[in-house]
Amino acid sequence: MSATRVGARAAILASGGANIASLQFALERLQIPCVLSADARQIRAATHVILPGVGAAGDAMERLRVSGLAELIPTLTQPVLGICLGMQLLFDSSDENATRCLGIIPGNAERFAALDGHPVPHMGWNTLAALGNAPLLAGIDALGSYAYFVHSYALALSEFTTARCDYGITFSASVQHENFFGVQFHPERSATVGARVLQNFFSMS
Repeated sequence: MSATRVGARAAILASGGANIASLQFALERLQIPCVLSADARQIRAATHVILPGVGAAGDAMERLRVSGLAELIPTLTQPVLGICLGMQLLFDSSDENATRCLGIIPGNAERFAALDGHPVPHMGWNTLAALGNAPLLAGIDALGSYAYFVHSYALALSEFTTARCDYGITFSASVQHENFFGVQFHPERSATVGARVLQNFFSMS
């Protein structure tokens, strides 16, 4: 397994996400010190930054704007990981409340169509299919490919997609653009696969 970077320190962005405690516990298990912060100095001092997200895109973007994080996040140069809604917020926009997002990665999140056998939200375990040799997904196939999802909106496949998932349609399960990474699933709830994704992230410099 990839070794975490020596001296890695995480900043979890205080964006109002409801899954903060489980994420903090996941980092504690990996012995990654972390701080929950909206302070620009603390965030810039971190070696790695995580943008969590649970809830509605419009509400989340409003919190980021009010806190000043919406201006800060696109300027970060260390590895940044968006989780679930946090991944969607890295893109241009979301159809949820016609929300303008951070605009770091081109694309628009669209709501799943209600299809037979595929209720919305997409909730539970599903399989990942890695595309290429994305560093965030190194070693995943050897561990099995199941990850835990909870979402109603998704990004289509694009040049930024590093893993796909199928749920009536095929969508981006993980993405990368320069130092910005995103996972539509919850690594902190995805057992061994999720732990490996987080460890891969914290091995980056």
